[in-house]
Amino acid sequence: GPPPGVAAAPAALPALLPALREYQRATEAGALLAIEFTGLVEYLALLRAAARALAPLGSSAMFYLAAAVSDFYIPVSEMPEHKIQSSEGPLQITMKMVPKMLSPLVRDWAPEAFVISFKLETDPQILLDKSRQALEKYRHQVVVANVLESRRTSVIIVTRDSQTPLSLSDEEIAQGVEIEEKIVSYLQGQHTAFIEGKG
Repeated sequence: GPPPGVAAAPAALPALLPALREYQRATEAGALLAIEFTGLVEYLALLRAAARALAPLGSSAMFYLAAAVSDFYIPVSEMPEHKIQSSEGPLQITMKMVPKMLSPLVRDWAPEAFVISFKLETDPQILLDKSRQALEKYRHQVVVANVLESRRTSVIIVTRDSQTPLSLSDEEIAQGVEIEEKIVSYLQGQHTAFIEGKG
């Protein structure tokens, strides 16, 4: 069939146009490097290479790790060579845990960088505890904590000594404001303070 593409409803174009213009401007200025990957191993190798390349920037480097590729995977070595036959009965799949890359990123690849991870939960009761556990375990600077059902409209920015809720008002939602705009603006200030604290 035809090559794959993305289409937008005409009514959505006024909201999309500014973002597309910013994307084009950043791309033309060489300020945005899109790196494609197709699998977990490739992603981890690219992340390590990018981190090592940015490590000399010290505290000026920021890693905004917006989502895990996955929590579980099936290693290539364990993939079947041929089609699985349904005549063999019910299928059981055992998946491996995806290696956590925050530890080597913070400890080895770019130890002076400002590192932000995300924590998505379905249970709001455990969200802050899980976020603080991540900060303690991986020793990075910020967790953007969000709950699945409200992830597009509200988050909590969690650091070792603070938690700051960010949310969109009904008016902002109606205007097409994205929660990421507030997240990035807030984290830009946090990163500046981090750099100044290192200096």
